[in-house]
Amino acid sequence: QVQLVESGGGLVQAGGSLRLSCAASGRTFSSYTMGWFRQAPGKEREFVAHITWSGESTYYAASVKGRFTISRDNAKNTLSLQMNSLKPEDTAVYYCASPRQMYRWPDPRTEEYDYWGQGTQVTVSS
Repeated sequence: QVQLVESGGGLVQAGGSLRLSCAASGRTFSSYTMGWFRQAPGKEREFVAHITWSGESTYYAASVKGRFTISRDNAKNTLSLQMNSLKPEDTAVYYCASPRQMYRWPDPRTEEYDYWGQGTQVTVSS
């Protein structure tokens, strides 16, 4: 059974930093694309960043590019999201996700992801 468990969320002032982690289990982590998404109150879930199974290729939403960094440690089955220069508009529940298919090229659409974590709350105060 595939499990994704996020951690690292919290309350931070604007301009601050947080590092989110996602612990994966239930299959060979190094064979799957991983992504981060977020959902703010009253809004649809949106793409944040994704990374290929090897970690060689990453892609970011325009709203976070240059501030957020996605990475993975395949030896530890862990996905990370380093978030710097946080803004109040970054406030949301953050989710990690992965597709069912091995070696699937990353896609920013939520419907392309089959497994989701429970989410971790990030709140940025002004």
